[in-house]
Amino acid sequence: MKDAGGPPKVSLPIPFEVVGLVPAAGMATRLQPFPCSKEIYPVGFAIDAKTGKPRPKVAAHYLLEKFRVAGITKTFLVIKEGKWDIPNYFREGNLVGLSLAYVVIAGSLGPPDTLDRAYPFIEAKRVAFGFPDILFGPEDAYRQLIAQQEQTGADVVLGLHEIEDPRVWDMVDCDEAGCVRNLVMKPASTNLTYGWCCAVWTPAFTEFLHSFLRADETRRNLDRLASKANDSGGDLAVGVVFQAALKAGLSIHSVKFPGERYLDIGTPENLAKAVRQFSQLE
Repeated sequence: MKDAGGPPKVSLPIPFEVVGLVPAAGMATRLQPFPCSKEIYPVGFAIDAKTGKPRPKVAAHYLLEKFRVAGITKTFLVIKEGKWDIPNYFREGNLVGLSLAYVVIAGSLGPPDTLDRAYPFIEAKRVAFGFPDILFGPEDAYRQLIAQQEQTGADVVLGLHEIEDPRVWDMVDCDEAGCVRNLVMKPASTNLTYGWCCAVWTPAFTEFLHSFLRADETRRNLDRLASKANDSGGDLAVGVVFQAALKAGLSIHSVKFPGERYLDIGTPENLAKAVRQFSQLE
């Protein structure tokens, strides 16, 4: 029986599922010697929901918690062979309320290469990306980034924080609407005040990243791209790929989080600061 009247019904496309993606293949060279993978180093405490007693809260837990707040249910952690303490600790993810899967690799050119190893599992999904050793707010950061991506249709949405020392961060130039115009890698001096800490992207950027790593031009210029000017350890940096994506015409938007804290615990000084800041029970 045909509809008697009214406008025809339009079937809207189902949005791509959002999955978490975490690079955990680094060896924490700035912290060595170190007793464990820095992703599971305790930097705070929380009350266990089952026992009601305090328990240690490790570095990566904070990031995974933000995924869960955003409604994400699945996350891929890409780990280096030998870092078995990470899956031994988080296991299938019940501790953080997520379904976790692990991609194990032997080595990597840097975080972009690490992320790309999960390509077969994420190529048709939206990705919520974060570094497990950067602690930042707000708790609903990824919920805001996902909402901005859906509103703008951007290929990438970056979460921006006010940076204290731009010389050690990837700084972002954007217009009043949040559209990113440029990324500047660890400038010696700049008027820019915001840098990126986290991101959400679509399959368009996942495909760009996959192709970028295999491009002849990237291979020819790898010594320049993977340098200490872009990354303190001389690895290929994610910001370099964002720069290339912007140059190639992909749309990158942003959400600012003014006044929210951020802390990279990859140095002894910042790790000690994190332990002090997060020592109170949640």
